[in-house]
Amino acid sequence: MENPFLNINKPLKEVPQELKAKVMSDIAMAKLIMEIAELFSYNLSSVIELTMRSRK
Repeated sequence: MENPFLNINKPLKEVPQELKAKVMSDIAMAKLIMEIAELFSYNLSSVIELTMRSRK
């Protein structure tokens, strides 16, 4: 088994454009799903804070 630390100072290899585009597309889709989930979920900390303020 080759020591992976020997490759640290070597120049990076170029990634194929198809792979780069697929990864960026997957990241964009994950970000979109997270933003949509945030729209439909409650921010529980603010709900608890508002409840505690209004109870006095």
